[in-house]
Amino acid sequence: MKVLLTNDDGIHAPGLMALHQELNGDFDLDIVAPESEMSAVGHAITLAHPLRVKAVHKNGVFFGYGVTGTPADCVKIAVQELLQRPPDIILSGINWGANVGVNVLYSGTVSAATEGAFLGIGAAAISLKREKNPDYGFAARFSREIIRFITENGLRKGTALNVNIPAVPADKIRGVSITRQGMSRFRERYESRVDPRGNVYYWLTGETPVEEEGPDTDARALKENRITITPITYDLTCLEEVNRLLSSPLPDYLDLGRPDRKC
Repeated sequence: MKVLLTNDDGIHAPGLMALHQELNGDFDLDIVAPESEMSAVGHAITLAHPLRVKAVHKNGVFFGYGVTGTPADCVKIAVQELLQRPPDIILSGINWGANVGVNVLYSGTVSAATEGAFLGIGAAAISLKREKNPDYGFAARFSREIIRFITENGLRKGTALNVNIPAVPADKIRGVSITRQGMSRFRERYESRVDPRGNVYYWLTGETPVEEEGPDTDARALKENRITITPITYDLTCLEEVNRLLSSPLPDYLDLGRPDRKC
């Protein structure tokens, strides 16, 4: 089975290394990842600059390709140019830090998996809750279960899995929960600082509160030391609001074909 590994922390990130170490030998692995860290770039792609691809070797052995682009760029160029045939599965991660709630919209890790869904490839984003000294071992081993599930069950067209793993010992994990995406978001604040030349700059900090989240959400389940698996899709349409607007005066109000309508 051919598995493409990518991430947003960069091709030298320990989370990616852990995935490679766990899966190498049992799967036909390809690695195409950003040359440097691309965290929180969302689903951006590179349009105004050329993409450069460099072969990366570790201990004298070919490891993968580093790309001067975003995670979504990496998936696109891997499937369309670099690989002899498309992968059967795409794994993005292991990210250092959870991707839950509204924050998934910022995540390059999640966007790489979503790009795989765009292309009709089974894909999952795997993230480990942030701790100072992360142990990626269990998350890497759990990735085998994700591969097995996707292989045996498939995913609905246009759907990827967003997987978040608690940063606790394996015996402290309280099970696996299928969750919906919560609405918690990063409550940011900017710290004003002064550089050595007296220029003011700003550093983004903050936190993601989960107290108001429902029990079936990714953020709440992760806080309770459960592995969360959230099916996600790229259709951002709010169908309830579509139906409400269709039954409202808005369609008639916006009918620009009426002869008495002026803008």
